Amino acid sequence: MDIVVNEELKAYIDPLTPEEYEALEASILAEGCRDALVLWGDVLVDGHNRYGICRKHGLPFQTVQNTRFQSMEDVHLWMIDQHLGRRSLSDFQRGVLALRKREIVAERRSLAKAAAEQAVVASDVAAVAAATAVPTLDTREALAKAARISSSQVQMIEKIQKQAAAEVVAAVKAGEISINAAAAVASLPVEEQVAAASAGRDELKQAAKRVRESKKKAPAEADGAATPQADGEESIESLRKRVAALTAENAALRKQVADLESQLRRADDADLDAGEPGDLSPPF
Repeated sequence: MDIVVNEELKAYIDPLTPEEYEALEASILAEGCRDALVLWGDVLVDGHNRYGICRKHGLPFQTVQNTRFQSMEDVHLWMIDQHLGRRSLSDFQRGVLALRKREIVAERRSLAKAAAEQAVVASDVAAVAAATAVPTLDTREALAKAARISSSQVQMIEKIQKQAAAEVVAAVKAGEISINAAAAVASLPVEEQVAAASAGRDELKQAAKRVRESKKKAPAEADGAATPQADGEESIESLRKRVAALTAENAALRKQVADLESQLRRADDADLDAGEPGDLSPPF
């Protein structure tokens, strides 16, 4: 039987880290491929890494059919649930998977609601019961429980997905910054997020710190006569201006330090060039 690798399915879940892949390869070389690959017809659903390693080294493997799949959505939900059970996933990865599951479930509930309405008209009690049995993940608490993270983490991950630049998302996926820090940086304009991410982990952390400090200062500096809506708008604008100013100031200070170091190096080189080798007598 020819196994079909669907690239969309292969990329649906974050790949293993190089270290995880090496550990899996070493385990298969030592003990063989113990877990069967899961197929849907001839399409490979679970075991892409094991399949690749076995083919690379010419090792045998077993396959098993999952006959419960009726659609690609079924496959996606099964993959999400399987990976949510992995201990090696980060909290961010868990949250992202739970949010994906919510989208699929929400679509299914929408279709089920329409089917239920039609069943009511047709007085089909069994169809109504089946259509309304679709589970829900419409609250942060339900998502948090599914992902085994806190509700506040779910909220921050939602913000990161909606507002964070790709570079910031990559940093939190790699574990370079925390979910909390990434959510703070996501409050900035995209160009400032990219600049901070390009400068590295430390600058991302400093940017997050500046955002948090600005949020603490904003209420005290807000105009008491402003309406609540205007006050909020002023706070956001004040936050962005302050962070932009601090970022520019930080860049200017870095440049000054670099210029001073360069001047010192040139001065040292000049002193060495001006000295007479072996002449250590005092100038008097």
